Formats: sequence, structure tokens, C-alpha cells
Amino acid sequence: MKFLVLMAEEDTWERWNALSDAEQQDVFDSFTAFTEAVKERGTVLAGEALDRAESARTVRPGPGRPVTEGPFAETVEQLGGFWLVDLPDLESAVGAARLLPEAYSVEVRPVVDMGD
Repeated sequence: MKFLVLMAEEDTWERWNALSDAEQQDVFDSFTAFTEAVKERGTVLAGEALDRAESARTVRPGPGRPVTEGPFAETVEQLGGFWLVDLPDLESAVGAARLLPEAYSVEVRPVVDMGD
């Protein structure tokens, strides 16, 4: 079963830049622990860090599909990265997500199987 694991944090880039090298390494260690936990139970299909929210463009509904600068949601927390994983069940995905840094809100969402 596929799951999208989304990581969001308030002021993610500013907070990242304020971390010491050792603190940044702790974050990377958490990412590695998550990846290894997924690999023990399933597969990491994809995963990437995302650029700053202000670099996003959103195609809005309506005539001409207007494009606005910035992310889809107007929120303090911004999406900073994601993983697409294949695991046996939601509990396994949530268990692995608990290994990610505590500073992040982590959403685990099942992917709908649309068939081939």
C-alpha cells in the first residue's frame, strides 16, 4: 500500500539555517532512520526536499486558470519535503514517520489506487 509522507514546519528554511552543523546532522540522522525503517518493512519509492515556499506557483481554478506566487495553502507551516513509500499498512507508515524530526508536523496519507 502506498503512502505519501509530508513534512511541514513553520519557517523551515530560517530554522534550518539557524541550526549548527551538529544539529543539522541530527536531522539527517532522523531522515536516515526513517528511510531504514521503511526499507525494513517495504520500499521508498521517492523522496525529496522542496525549495522555499515562495518559489512555488499555484495554478488556481477559474477562467484562464490564474497563476499566483506561493504555495497552495496560505498557512504558517510550509511543506518542506516528502516521501512516497510502499508499506504493508497505515500503522507501519505512521510508526516510521515517528522517526522523523520532532520539529516537523508529519502527515501520512494513503495514496488512492487508481488501477493501471
